[in-house]
Amino acid sequence: MILVLEKGITPDQKSNIRSILFKEGYIVREMSEAGQHIIGAVGKGSLAVDFFEQLAGVSKVIPISTSFKLVSRQLSPEDTRVQVRDAVVGGERITVVAGPCAVESREQALTIANEVRKYGAILFRGGAFKPRTSPYSFQGMQEEGLKILSEVGEVTGMGVVTEITSPAQADMMMKYVDVVQVGARNMQNFELLKCVGRIGKPVILKRGLSSTIEEWLMSAEYILSEGNDNVILCERGIRTFEPYTRNTLDLSAIPVLKTLTHLPVIIDPSHATGIREKVSPMARAAIAAGADGLMIEVHHDPDHALSDGPQSLYPKQFGQLMRDIYVIAPVIGKQLDFDYLDKASAVDYLAKVNGTGLQRAAFLGEMGTFSHKACLQYFGAQVEAIPAPSFRAIFEAVKRGEVDFGVVPLENSLTGSIHENYDFLLEYDLRIIGEITIRVMHYLIGHPDARIDTIKRVLSPPLIFQQCRQFLERHSDWKLVPVNDTSAAAKEISDRRNVTDAAISSKEAAEIHSMAVIEEGIETNPRNYTRFVVIGKEQLEKRPRRKSSLIFSTGNQPGALYEVLKIYADNHINLVKLESRPIHGKPWEYMFYVDVEADAESDAFKPVLDLLDEKTDYLKILGSY
Repeated sequence: MILVLEKGITPDQKSNIRSILFKEGYIVREMSEAGQHIIGAVGKGSLAVDFFEQLAGVSKVIPISTSFKLVSRQLSPEDTRVQVRDAVVGGERITVVAGPCAVESREQALTIANEVRKYGAILFRGGAFKPRTSPYSFQGMQEEGLKILSEVGEVTGMGVVTEITSPAQADMMMKYVDVVQVGARNMQNFELLKCVGRIGKPVILKRGLSSTIEEWLMSAEYILSEGNDNVILCERGIRTFEPYTRNTLDLSAIPVLKTLTHLPVIIDPSHATGIREKVSPMARAAIAAGADGLMIEVHHDPDHALSDGPQSLYPKQFGQLMRDIYVIAPVIGKQLDFDYLDKASAVDYLAKVNGTGLQRAAFLGEMGTFSHKACLQYFGAQVEAIPAPSFRAIFEAVKRGEVDFGVVPLENSLTGSIHENYDFLLEYDLRIIGEITIRVMHYLIGHPDARIDTIKRVLSPPLIFQQCRQFLERHSDWKLVPVNDTSAAAKEISDRRNVTDAAISSKEAAEIHSMAVIEEGIETNPRNYTRFVVIGKEQLEKRPRRKSSLIFSTGNQPGALYEVLKIYADNHINLVKLESRPIHGKPWEYMFYVDVEADAESDAFKPVLDLLDEKTDYLKILGSY
């Protein structure tokens, strides 16, 4: 059951409630949801629901109707995010677990680990204990394999994942690995489930060969009931009568699970299909269906693999799949970050050097804006997101050291560049240290009782009105009220509680302010993306740089711009953006902003930089990232 607590509950009242629940033998979870404090209680106590409704400090009691309690979304509406070293499984960043089916040697494991990390894998998988159908098949390197996995984790910085097959292996798992996996054959090995619940490490729980979703969730319930909430569900295909693939991948399980449980869901298309050529299509489909991540088998020499070679991708195939996922993820509001681990390491390093602890990043507006979303997708929970009232305030806060980073939009695929921020990049002596592109979906939101025919006023920033022009033209009688940001619009209509008011905002802002979605996807063009850049005083170290932004001006003579652009062409450097901006105080004179696919601060680029310096009147590197 769920006990919703009164807003004015006293510490003594809460302590009394918890004491009664513990005395009755309940498993207790305390949490907050939409500003309300609740206590989840799971067990078979002797006291009736009516008793708890009469307790001082209890507003109401809601029974949990499902047989699985602790994993139920009824108990915990917020998604669980499982921390593994610097990575988080769940949330808005796609997590990819990759590696061979089995650890075969130190050289093999390190070779594959370096390859998959290069392409953006966050966690490394490899079996040390291999439960096989035949007792004569390779059974794994056992503890020696675990030692190799531990070394892989130290060398690459990736968390390591391996399968546990017996409670007797628990001590070794605690010593060597970051995540334990319960395989499909052991999904209902209840003593093993209790064991991994007690050791407390994150658990990947694979679905059984012929198990229903409810049976799968009940297995997860065993783990959570032992006090371990860090469970990741992994769909790996179920056994059906279809012979053309190894198993049948149940992608419909993803939306079903997202409704039933708060636990993150990843997909293993390698075991599901059993055929190399089928892995990538099903992986792409899984991300499109809403999976939080993937588990992919990769081997540099699959023809000689000791286990599951035919379903293992070559490293280059894995790299192409990751590029595909990078493109697909923003469509569903998520992000694949190739530099996830390098970025996390660099932020940690900067925090240690500065001695400031948790880093801070400023974004425009309030919680729930697209700028806030960009900040979360770029940094995750590693950096504290700080609202700012204007773009200039963000630049000023970074300049003064009040925050470590700023997240600002530079261009939108429909409405073009945000020129104000280009001008600030020239005005302030700050650096671009990263970028992120997010898909922008606009929602018309309002009071829960509001309908499309009750609306008279709509609040949003002017830029958003432009992006939703076609929808708004169908409602020409509405009064459009400009505000600074989308979350401010959502907050204002939430405060007014008027059914005639609506806002154009993000879905996240609607949830934060307890508003209802009236219409979704009202942007004129669904290909609506905004590119954000991250600014800071210092370059983030310990990470690769693939792109640079520069600004320059030329003399006012024929062919001056051509001479500069020819330098890029002659050196085979790809320009991905060229934009001109007027120079303030100098009518009809212009600065040119360029983005190039190169590290402009590397030694290899220096000869090009020298040539550019000769052909320009002014040249500045805004950042390499």
